[in-house]
Amino acid sequence: MSRSHKRAPKTKIIIGAAAAAAVVGAAIVLPNANASQDKKSEAIDAKPKAFNSESASDVIAQLASSLGEAFGGGWYDKEQQQVIVNVIGDNNNVEVAAIQSAGAVAKEAKNSMKSLKAAEATLKEKASVAGTAWAINPKTNKLQVTADSTVKGAKWDTVESTVKSLGAGMADVTRSKGTFKTVAEGGDAIFGGGSRCSLGFNVTTDSGDPGFLTAGHCGVATEAWSETQDGEPVATIQDATFPGTGDFALATYDDPATEAPSTVNTGGGNTVNITEAAEATVGQEVQRMGSTTGLNGGSVTALNATVNYAEGSVSGLIQTDVCAEPGDSGGALFAGESALGLTSGGSGDCTSGGETFFQPVTTALEAVGATIGDGGAGGGAAQ
Repeated sequence: MSRSHKRAPKTKIIIGAAAAAAVVGAAIVLPNANASQDKKSEAIDAKPKAFNSESASDVIAQLASSLGEAFGGGWYDKEQQQVIVNVIGDNNNVEVAAIQSAGAVAKEAKNSMKSLKAAEATLKEKASVAGTAWAINPKTNKLQVTADSTVKGAKWDTVESTVKSLGAGMADVTRSKGTFKTVAEGGDAIFGGGSRCSLGFNVTTDSGDPGFLTAGHCGVATEAWSETQDGEPVATIQDATFPGTGDFALATYDDPATEAPSTVNTGGGNTVNITEAAEATVGQEVQRMGSTTGLNGGSVTALNATVNYAEGSVSGLIQTDVCAEPGDSGGALFAGESALGLTSGGSGDCTSGGETFFQPVTTALEAVGATIGDGGAGGGAAQ
C-alpha cells in the first residue's frame, strides 16, 4: 500500500488533540455503571492496601488468573484507592483469603466471568443488531446492554427476548436517546480522499520507521493523508481494522526523517509526554484529548465492550463516561504518561455529558507491530 511522496526533510509532526473522523459521527450512550449489589454482596471485612490505577490493573489481572471460576470481575475504587474483586461461590474462604492477601477487598457475587462471557456469546449470536452495545459491568456483576433510539419493533423484541433468555440477574437492558455512530470530522487534522481525521499517538514501527495510530474507520477510507486539505500526502496507511476485532489503523510517514515525538498536545502550548502503552482498568481516571472539545476527563466504566455500528460490530473496546462530540474521533485516551486508547465512537456532548468507546492501544500496537515512542529523526522507541 505504500506510496512515495516528496517533501522537505525533518518536518515536525506534533500529536494533537487527535480526533479522527473519516465517517459520520455521534454515537450511543451506555448507562452509568453505578448500580450496587444487593445486601448479601456487601464487602467482606479486610484490611485493603492503597493502590493507584496502574497497580490496580496488575493485581486484578493476577487475581483473575489465580481465582479461576471464582473470579467475578474487579474494579478500582479511585476515591478509596481500593481494588474490589467479586468472588463467586458459597465456600469461598480460600478465595477470599487470596484476595485479602493481595491487598484487595473481596465482595460476594453471583455471576462468574465464564457465565457472563457465555451470555455475551448468546447476545452476539442472537441480538447483534445495529444500535445495540453491551459490556460486562464488574460493579453490578452483570452485562450492561443498551439499545439506541433506532432499535424498534421486531429489533427491540429480539433484544428484549434475548436478554430475558439469559436468566434473572444476568443482564440489565436500557434505552438510549442517542444514535450509535462513529464520530466524524476532525481538527489537528490530516486529510485524505475527501475525509478528515486526526492523529492518535506517534509510534515506531517494527522496522524503526516513524508512524502514528489513528482510528480504523479513517484507515479504511483512504490510503494517503496530508497535513492540509488538498495538500501533498505526508503519510500512508499500512494497516487498518474496522469493523470487526477493533477500530485502529497504522500510518507511516512518507519521509523517514520526519520527527514524530511521543507527546499529546493538550492545548495552550502544553504537551504530555507519552512513555508507554498500558491496559485500562475499570474505575481508572482518564483524560481524552479531542480536536472539537479539547481536554476532558472521566473514568473507565467497562472493558471488552461490543458495539454494533451501522457499518458492523466492533469488539474489545474500552467504555468510559468521558464526553465526546463530532470531531473527537480518533483522539488520544491517556492516563499520566500512559497511552490507553483511540476514540472510536460516542454520544452525548460535553455540555450535558455522554459516553465514549475507545480502541485499546495495547491491542492495536500488537496487531500492527509497533511501539509507543519517538520515531525517525525523533529517536528510537521509548523503553
